Amino acid sequence: MKGVILAGGLGTRLYPLTHVTNKHLLPVFDKPMIFYPIETLVKAGVTDILIVTSGPHVGHFLSVLKNGKELGVTHLEYAYQEKPDGGIADALSLARDFVDRDSVAVILGDNTTDANISKAVKSFSDGAMIFLKEVTDAQRFGVAEFDPKDPSKVIGIEEKPKNPKTNMAVTGVYIYDNTVFELIHKLKPSDRGELEITDVNNIYIKSGKMKWANLDGFWSDAGTFTSLYRSNRYWAQKNENDIV
Repeated sequence: MKGVILAGGLGTRLYPLTHVTNKHLLPVFDKPMIFYPIETLVKAGVTDILIVTSGPHVGHFLSVLKNGKELGVTHLEYAYQEKPDGGIADALSLARDFVDRDSVAVILGDNTTDANISKAVKSFSDGAMIFLKEVTDAQRFGVAEFDPKDPSKVIGIEEKPKNPKTNMAVTGVYIYDNTVFELIHKLKPSDRGELEITDVNNIYIKSGKMKWANLDGFWSDAGTFTSLYRSNRYWAQKNENDIV
């Protein structure tokens, strides 16, 4: 399985911090934000990784990550997304040649989690898998809806709903087989002008090829000042407890 970390965008919600560097290189406690998704993949045994990035600070990744060896990465590549606002699915489409005939574990570059996804990675065969997490602010995320007759079955995902049907948010952690790239190729831009990953997930759901798992442990994006602070606080406390 290959790994893809989506670290594009302009990080406008974190201005003026992101005037200086890419959002995913901002510190979360004692390391750059992007170290966390890399460590999640490496811990799951995924060490062949592509980072998709964009914006004016793409060169900063090379000086920080180098060839990835210090983080346990065996092979590290980079891809450039020309349209930073093209959407998650558009960014993932750039990994088609890299993934080739393999399946792919995808993580958004601003996600920090201590969850272990190795079991899901090792057992994955085909279709897709999304990782869900119960949240209190579901309006910010894609939200899963479940079959009333079979609560273990996801029947749809609604992107940033005003009135969420559940509080189970789609985290920025996904696993796909290599048919995902053909699905993205057929997508049409949303009203926001983006190729939406939610549309991709709903195609898998309608075809009966979507599974889901709870993302056990801490998880938070770090794309707003509030969530960046939350992530910093958690990892600082966790590090302090580990030392004690």
